[in-house]
Parts: sequence; structure tokens; C-alpha cells
Amino acid sequence: MKKLSIICLFVFIVVGCKSTSVTNTKLDNKTERMLKGNWTITAVNFSGSNYLAVNSFNVEDSKCFIGSNWSFVSNNNEGEMSLNNPSTDCKDFSSPITWYVNTDGNFILKIIDSHKAKDVNSGYILKLNNVTENSFDLIDKVNVAGKIEDITYSFQRQ
Repeated sequence: MKKLSIICLFVFIVVGCKSTSVTNTKLDNKTERMLKGNWTITAVNFSGSNYLAVNSFNVEDSKCFIGSNWSFVSNNNEGEMSLNNPSTDCKDFSSPITWYVNTDGNFILKIIDSHKAKDVNSGYILKLNNVTENSFDLIDKVNVAGKIEDITYSFQRQ
């Protein structure tokens, strides 16, 4: 009886301490198929965007993402993003990405750069909004002058 109590206690502790993830990994395959293809960011908007700079995805100023090209492959959740803004203030940047859309309506993004996807331990959780056949928005939470604000990246199909 004592062994049974110890085993039950151990099972209770193991189940009670089960790790949970911030992101639901159950995929929304229908939405992923809608996003398959090549896209361009046509606008980046947030409160104070005319006066303040925000570093998006730890890559470049958010304004440099306008005109950036993104490709999404839905059958393997890979793709690529590239900044090629002709503005002299923006650097060129290109990187493979991995991504998925979960059933909570979140777009999970990892910028791979020069690493393997399994070696990249950080990424971005963005809210997917206004999905149509030819456009969608990704909404991120960023610190703008000490206040958490939504920043919206508007995508159009190429």
C-alpha cells in the first residue's frame, strides 16, 4: 500500500509539473494554405510611427520592411524574407524563415539567418488578422517609448 501511495504521488507530481508552451502547436492548415506564395509588406503602422523608430524582428527599422518580400511554403512551413528597400538608410537583408499558423490565430515566426532552424531558440508570436486571398495583417506587440503598442504589418500578394 505504501508503494502504491508513493507511485501515485510521483505520477501526480510529474503530471502536475508538465511543461506547457506559450504557443499552441496545433496547426491551422487551411489558413497556412491561404498564405502559401509570395507576399510584399505594403504598410507598417503603429501609434507614433511618424515620429518614432521601431526595430522590427531585431533586423532593421520598421519602415525598412515596407516593400520587403516574403515567401511562404505551406507544406514544409519554410520560406524566406528579404529587405531590399532602396532607401539609403536601410540595409539589405535576406534570411530563410520557418513559420506556422496555430489554431489560436497566431503566426509563429523564426528568422533563421545563418543557423539551422533547430538551433534558433527564439522567434516571434504575431497575431494573424484580416486574412483574405490577397492580403493579411500580422500584429506584433512592441515597446514604443516605454509603452506596449500594436504594430501592424500589412501584406499583399505579389
